[in-house]
Amino acid sequence: MPSEIFDVEKFIAMSAKAKRCQVKRLKDGVKLKLRTSHQLYTLKVETLRADEIIKKLQCEIKEEDKD
Repeated sequence: MPSEIFDVEKFIAMSAKAKRCQVKRLKDGVKLKLRTSHQLYTLKVETLRADEIIKKLQCEIKEEDKD
């Protein structure tokens, strides 16, 4: 089961140990999925704020296709 994180700074710090970050753009915001070796973590943010967060991530970033 994935764990949802609500603290942006903690999510960014965890990205240093992550394998990749998947970005899924939704109608009402953006979902960031951080894949570590043991767990999947998710963070939901507004579209405008997501671009700032993505620039700070320290892992491979992959955009998911729209459904």
